[in-house]
Amino acid sequence: MRGREPPVTCDNCGRKVPRNKAVMDERVINLSTEANEGNIRFVTRRKVYYCISCAKHRGVFEKKKAAAARFAARNAARGY
Repeated sequence: MRGREPPVTCDNCGRKVPRNKAVMDERVINLSTEANEGNIRFVTRRKVYYCISCAKHRGVFEKKKAAAARFAARNAARGY
């Protein structure tokens, strides 16, 4: 139905939030094991949804601002 977004659960407090209002953060989990053949690495990515208040409390917006600034600086150095 138009205008309706499915609710997602905030991973911090458990509040139900519409998906378009939730803040999505991607977590990267690196796992490595030492084996006889060498180092084996597993990388998993997980989408984490937060409500606005939890995202603000956890500083997700500041992390995204810093990542955007790094991305812009890197592209400016390359001449894009």
